[in-house]
Amino acid sequence: MDSNSTTTSIPSHMKAWAYSEYGNAVDVLKLDKNVSVPEVRDDQVLIKVVAAALNPVDAKRMLGFFKATDSPLPTVPGYDVAGVVVKVGSQVKHLKEGDEVYGDINEEALNNPKQFGSLAEYTAVEEKLLALKPKNLSFAEAASLALAIETANEGLKRAGLSTGKSILVLGGAGGVGTLVIQLAKHVFGASKIAATSSSGKLELLKSLGADLAIDYNKENFEDLPDKFDVVYDAVGQCDKAVKAVKEGGSVVAIIGAVTPPAFIFVVTSNGSVLEKLNPFLESGKVKAVIDPKGPFPFSQTIEAFSHLETGRAIGKVVIYPVP
Repeated sequence: MDSNSTTTSIPSHMKAWAYSEYGNAVDVLKLDKNVSVPEVRDDQVLIKVVAAALNPVDAKRMLGFFKATDSPLPTVPGYDVAGVVVKVGSQVKHLKEGDEVYGDINEEALNNPKQFGSLAEYTAVEEKLLALKPKNLSFAEAASLALAIETANEGLKRAGLSTGKSILVLGGAGGVGTLVIQLAKHVFGASKIAATSSSGKLELLKSLGADLAIDYNKENFEDLPDKFDVVYDAVGQCDKAVKAVKEGGSVVAIIGAVTPPAFIFVVTSNGSVLEKLNPFLESGKVKAVIDPKGPFPFSQTIEAFSHLETGRAIGKVVIYPVP
């Protein structure tokens, strides 16, 4: 092997955040400086993590909500990653060492997610879950996108949003909501986009492409005279969401109890979806929205979880740089 190859410099152990029992991040998450670097299977690449992002699913998983289908403890959390490929498995066809990539590393969010996630110096991921990072995006921006943009895209597809239809987004300033607004406008061709948030975030909604920004502290969106073809509920208010949809329209939810005719889904991660959306990111039409309190350095991952759990984060809570 040539001595310049990056493979020679991959250590056997790394720093990673991990938990050995279920609970709140403040109680159970610890920085472990001696975690084995994961083995790379034939269909996987090893990524040197540059940035990672937190999602509500990380906190719920840490609390033990998905115990029955979770991988064994101890767990290194983290779904979203952006980084550099440092090693490739024997069956990997497209990616090579040195490629800058991003993705959601868990194909099925709740079903056997990886024991070694992205809140670590290295993580091993199936090639099919990754895409090349758009050159105009920083690693922090790319890390913020994957799970949320894939969730936004899949929900809009399942709800049948298409050119000329109207949409109401509940939770427009959150990680998924900020991308639902942008994809509805630039990718799906919605004719009218309304979105809800608290009063301080209304300008953000408009800047992302919402025609109507609704302050949920002052207005009941379900009482608006105009109804919508699609309602995308990113906050868990299905009972109200179904009152805002037109006859024959659809209500899609990603959290909470479901009131018919609404339906709920859990995203399936897929790198080819990211590849399809990359041109919209590269053109600058669709932008990453990173919470202004961040990015949080790797050493402040527990503070980042605490901020996420307030429910007040804008866009995504990002961890960068990862050592």
